[in-house]
Amino acid sequence: MSARGRVLVVDDERSMQEFLEIFLRSEGYEAVTVGDVASARVQLEIDDFDLVITDIQMPGGSGLELLRAVQSGAAGAGESEAVVIVMTAFASTETAIAAMKEGAYDYITKPFKVDAIRMIVEKAIEKKSLSSENRRLRSELRSRIRERHLIGTSRAMQRVVDLIAQVAATKANVLISGESGTGKEIAARAIHDGSDRRESPFVAVNCGAIPENLLESELFGHVKGAFTGAVQSKPGLFETAQSGTVFLDEIGELSLPLQVKLLRVIQERTFRRVGGIGDIRFDARLVAATNRRLEDEVAAGRFREDLYYRLNVIEVELPPLRERREDVPLLVAHFVEKYGSELGREVQRVSDAALEKLVTYDYPGNVRELENVVERAVALSRGGEIGVEVLPPTVVRNRSGAGRERLPAEGVSLEDVLADFERGLLLDALDQCGGVKKRAAQRLGISFRSFRYRLEKLGLEEPSAGEEGDGVE
Repeated sequence: MSARGRVLVVDDERSMQEFLEIFLRSEGYEAVTVGDVASARVQLEIDDFDLVITDIQMPGGSGLELLRAVQSGAAGAGESEAVVIVMTAFASTETAIAAMKEGAYDYITKPFKVDAIRMIVEKAIEKKSLSSENRRLRSELRSRIRERHLIGTSRAMQRVVDLIAQVAATKANVLISGESGTGKEIAARAIHDGSDRRESPFVAVNCGAIPENLLESELFGHVKGAFTGAVQSKPGLFETAQSGTVFLDEIGELSLPLQVKLLRVIQERTFRRVGGIGDIRFDARLVAATNRRLEDEVAAGRFREDLYYRLNVIEVELPPLRERREDVPLLVAHFVEKYGSELGREVQRVSDAALEKLVTYDYPGNVRELENVVERAVALSRGGEIGVEVLPPTVVRNRSGAGRERLPAEGVSLEDVLADFERGLLLDALDQCGGVKKRAAQRLGISFRSFRYRLEKLGLEEPSAGEEGDGVE
């Protein structure tokens, strides 16, 4: 039988090491014991542990020092960092507070009761297991998000990816907002993929594409004879999606009578087929999307306020492409590879001039428009390169107002925008100069000291006392 978990015991008293080793093994854990912080760090470098139980007061280093090393990853724990429990013979509130502030899971004093240790260890191992599973699921979800074309390293896009990873595992209704073409259905599918409903259907409904007189039947189904042409009973999309996810795209197009019926579904978790008399249990998650500002629709009386708040438990707002231009080269590369394969064209590169046009264009149709532009360019390209001549005239002429950032109605954080722009220039300069910082600083017209300071300020380099030795050719 496999061990319940791996535990590292750190204590300078040999008797305590032996006691905890015997106890832990009797409880089904695998235990390793050492007598000082240096030995503990070696063990953490060469092996993985779920839990570290460490004394506070020890010769040659304290338990708090080891705790900090584990929390920072400096002890080799990395992403699978161990949970830490600290022990001390001194029932000191100050020590307990210090340990908990540093990130210790729990705190026990010597002498302690076996039952107390048993409970604390079990809960700590359970916490570690849950944390590891959450990390694994979020990692898988981020991979699926990238596969579904929510591509981008910009701060705005990373915030979206992180939020999707957080909300996917919940049961809350989600409202996805954003302009047309920003990828709302892709985001909805990513939420579905990251949920415990991923093995069940994902059913998408465009509320603006189905005539109003047919939409109710499409959503809820109908019984035989409910209306002219209903020659047999038919389940609706809400039944098809049972145990899965219903994605209501363009929810702002829903008529007021259907809004009332949808509100009933959300509140009572039941619905009826058109013409039916029996309630059908509704067991699916609702994800809605809109390119309108639903707050304005509510104020104008076109959308029910109570339904809005039921749908908007968590909002995921997708930024327009013009507000994350630094992601355009990544998206271009992705679509070039995709359509090169689909169309059987070998495209090795995009010319600098063409890429500049692609980056500075405003894309009123957002990512969907960029995808169409790249597909066209791949189809028309010659000689393995996409040049300006195969781009649409609107992109080449750049009449959309490109090159000038537009302020969205909800406003922006100017500091964040400037930081993103500065980060992009610094990384471009480093890339063009082969990573040599002094040359990159010269290319930007700033001193080496200023270049290093800006890297550190933006988190692109660890602070360092030395300057002149780094980045010298």
